[in-house]
Amino acid sequence: MLGLATGSWLGGRFIGPLVSKTGIAAHHFYAVLEFLIGLSAFAVPMLFNFDERLLLRLGETNSSAYLVFSALLISVSILPFCFFMGATFPTLMFYIKKTTASSNGFSFLYQANVLGAMFGVIFTAVFFIECFGFTRTLQIAGILNFIIAGAAFSLQHSVAAEITGRLNGSIPEIKHAAASEKTLTGPILFMTGFTSLSMEVVWTRAFTPVLGTQVYCFSSLLAGYLLATWLGSYVYRKNMAAGTVFSKNSLLFFLSLFVFLPIVLNDPRISFPFYGWFSTGGLYMALLALMLFSIVPLCTALGYLTPLLIDERCGGDPKDAGKFYALNMFGCILGPLFASYVLLPMFGVKYSLILLALPYPVFLFIFVKNRTRTMKRLSIALPVGLLAVSLLFSSSYELPRLKKYLVKRDYAATVTAYENHSNKFLLVNGVNITTQEPVTKIMAHLPLSLHRGKIESALVICFGMGTTYRSVLSWDIQATAIELVPSVRDVFGFFFNDAGAVLKNGKGRVIIDDGRRFLQRTKEKFDVITIDPPPPPEAAGSSLLYSNEFYALIKRRLNPGGVVQQWFPYVPGGKYENSTLSAVTRSIAESFPYVKAFRSILGAGVHYIASMEPIGEPAPNEALARMPIRAQSDLMEWNPYEDPEEFVGKILSGEVSLNALISNDTTAEVIDDRPFNEYFLGRRMLYWLRGSDNAP
Repeated sequence: MLGLATGSWLGGRFIGPLVSKTGIAAHHFYAVLEFLIGLSAFAVPMLFNFDERLLLRLGETNSSAYLVFSALLISVSILPFCFFMGATFPTLMFYIKKTTASSNGFSFLYQANVLGAMFGVIFTAVFFIECFGFTRTLQIAGILNFIIAGAAFSLQHSVAAEITGRLNGSIPEIKHAAASEKTLTGPILFMTGFTSLSMEVVWTRAFTPVLGTQVYCFSSLLAGYLLATWLGSYVYRKNMAAGTVFSKNSLLFFLSLFVFLPIVLNDPRISFPFYGWFSTGGLYMALLALMLFSIVPLCTALGYLTPLLIDERCGGDPKDAGKFYALNMFGCILGPLFASYVLLPMFGVKYSLILLALPYPVFLFIFVKNRTRTMKRLSIALPVGLLAVSLLFSSSYELPRLKKYLVKRDYAATVTAYENHSNKFLLVNGVNITTQEPVTKIMAHLPLSLHRGKIESALVICFGMGTTYRSVLSWDIQATAIELVPSVRDVFGFFFNDAGAVLKNGKGRVIIDDGRRFLQRTKEKFDVITIDPPPPPEAAGSSLLYSNEFYALIKRRLNPGGVVQQWFPYVPGGKYENSTLSAVTRSIAESFPYVKAFRSILGAGVHYIASMEPIGEPAPNEALARMPIRAQSDLMEWNPYEDPEEFVGKILSGEVSLNALISNDTTAEVIDDRPFNEYFLGRRMLYWLRGSDNAP
């Protein structure tokens, strides 16, 4: 956004003098910009790799040094190319102004740009990455930029002018804004950028319980946002052609109402009464439709208002348009930062959305102060009524309807711990991550008991409820746990009465970091490494804990004879699961010479045990004998009436052949460049067309 803003501002300021002094046509400057943008597909990945190595020296991911310098390095890496992107707008506006004398060039370009952005999101998320991987998708995008540059450069001036005139010339000139209203154009554009991008950050967290944690959660939300924005700009252009453009009063009135819809309509109490009426799929589709309906009116109105304000204020002048569009994007910069680091940690989803909604009634009140008394009353009463409903009656997924619960928020997530029917649950952004069940204890005790030599240290990647870390410490060894979300660690005491003593244990430590990044920056080695990736298997970012490259990194951090436990939350017979299970199994089997797989004692999920050396095969009594008394007590903590030896026997008897988990599809594996488990929609659509639920 900073690159887009500065590119828009400086491009609008200097494109005229550049054309005058050089005699080069504006569309040729545009061609150069597109060529430079295309280079980003090849340059940015290399810059990011360099940045990553620098950032490894800066400690944990929640440290101030890491947060500041990661933002700085990422910005420096992409800023020049985003600057070129921002400069394309005023460059083409200058061309339109010179060839057609049009005063509405901004809305012409804005509509096309938003539509292109929407299709870019959809095709990239649904097809390109799944089919080609990250690297080739970037290369395809870069080549498309080069093609655009070549087409723009080779296009004759007369032909380009004729095309532009035909597309844009049928729209009549728009009236300039009144002087009294011009002073508010800048503040409104800044605030719409600030609030809209802030709300998108909050919506991502608020809608996660409905959308899920898959990549498609974020891409569908962004695509819906862009589609509604395009629809607003399209209607604006149609109205402008017909001479019936909505007034700013009307738009601000609608915005003052629409801004409260995502708060009111996404109250979980609206959906819960219908759980018995719908199938699971039907309920999901109903909730998804309700969620999209809640944001579409707001985004449509914003898509109408933004080009209207700039067309009215700037009259097609690229210099003014670049400046005011930059102001809008500066709001887009500050808004997400404010939402992530101030609003969400302090106020949560519901009150953050309410605070972000308040500027719209304020602008409306300013605009209607000279209107009729009836209009004033209506413009105040309806937004105030929705504000009262949002404050006093609306709820959110952050607030469980139970007596025993704890909510913690930070820049990364909203974490909820609650108790229901004698069991305790951990939710991150409303999604159930784990419960108090023996499987999380087995993630520690199984690899430790199968290790053949002396055990001195263990690493737990993904702290979660803290069960696995607590179990590791029961072996009286050095234990390190890695957790990405600070608040997850902070709710540890809700689940265990001895949490304080566990955290004070001199042999243990909990580090806030990305698990994979910790492995890259540490020089330590461990006898046992146990991993519990977040559910479901398709969760965004989870492939980084299943990929071949991750296991190569793991091997560098294992002591001789070291053992790895990898958990995969697989549901037998689940739709489309076989292909993902096969890919995950193949990756770990090809990375380690010795691998065992054990079905979960609960019937869902697989424990993979991997090592560079042969893995122990103890009988149940031998495995139990290896465990210290405290470890035995910990293992049986939630199964006090079961015989320990029989329980261990039940765990070991779940071993399954790897061949039973791997399909014949040799392309099904998880690598960083093609995260097989995360991008699945294309192949699932293919399975559906074939009439099959699972991969062959």
